[in-house]
Amino acid sequence: MELKNYTIVTLGSHSALQILKGAKDEGFKTGVVATPDRITLYNSYNNFIDEVLRIKSWKDFPKLEKKLLKRNAIIIPHGSFVAYLGMDQNKNMKALYFGNKKVLDWEENRKMQRNWMEESGVKVPHRFKRGDKIDRPVIVKSYGAAGGKGYFTARNQKEFDEKLKSYSEERFIVQEYVIGVPVYFHFFYSPLTKKVEIMSIDKRYETNVDSLGRIPAKNQRGLNIEPSFEVVANIPLAIRESLLAEAVSMAERVVKTSQRLMPSKGLFGPFCLETIITSAEEIYVIEISARIVAGTNCFIDGSPYTYLNYSEPMSTGRRIAREIKNAIKSNKLKEVLDE
Repeated sequence: MELKNYTIVTLGSHSALQILKGAKDEGFKTGVVATPDRITLYNSYNNFIDEVLRIKSWKDFPKLEKKLLKRNAIIIPHGSFVAYLGMDQNKNMKALYFGNKKVLDWEENRKMQRNWMEESGVKVPHRFKRGDKIDRPVIVKSYGAAGGKGYFTARNQKEFDEKLKSYSEERFIVQEYVIGVPVYFHFFYSPLTKKVEIMSIDKRYETNVDSLGRIPAKNQRGLNIEPSFEVVANIPLAIRESLLAEAVSMAERVVKTSQRLMPSKGLFGPFCLETIITSAEEIYVIEISARIVAGTNCFIDGSPYTYLNYSEPMSTGRRIAREIKNAIKSNKLKEVLDE
């Protein structure tokens, strides 16, 4: 089949504009699924969004399946998919789906994710198991992708026990709070070329933990403000080239390990290694996002790193569409879709 017979579709949230602009630049028809409060936004980009598929609420998404199948829609997942649709709806989706759904379980379950990273030979923060005495600052994270919601920090065992009394999450992980610079590396692995590409790098502006950093410590006393790690914005970064070499090596190992843990295809397409780089230049992976992340929205016109590989603007969204286009042209579309 030709490109014109397919439509690239995603949910109206997160990185939808980037995904659909990239798809249109690569010659695809495009569509976005949106709730009433977002219709105006996506209608205003009708230069690259061909169709806005309206639903009353996200729970109505399954009602669109017949329309999506009729359009030969290829669904591009992003960080809002599990948050809005739930894990089961993602897995049960009948429309063509870019990526490997088997990765979802490994991304969502923090213990499985940690095992994946450890088997890939990358540094991860020390994890405190049930019954361990907390002897250093820790961060507590809920399961799933929630943009930093459901996190809290504690300086010691006493503070941890106190905060846990009012913590509403049932599933969480407790890990050492590593002091350093938060750096988010965006990668793309192509099953067609067998190559890992560095796409871009960002850091996140998290409220209110970043805002608190602007208040002198002596003035914070008595404010009684609990730090929040909810992401509200992203800031582009370029890092030292010597650190970049180690980051790419880590990404390659993570992909290789996934092919063993998540047969038959492992992790492919866009993903992000969320790291902390310490003063000793050690890179700790604190999390992996096995999909396009919102930080790539800083680079819709490309990044310094994609400029080195491509002679045209190449966002992560466009790189996804380019992969699909190359797969169609080479009769290998099944290689970039969930089985």
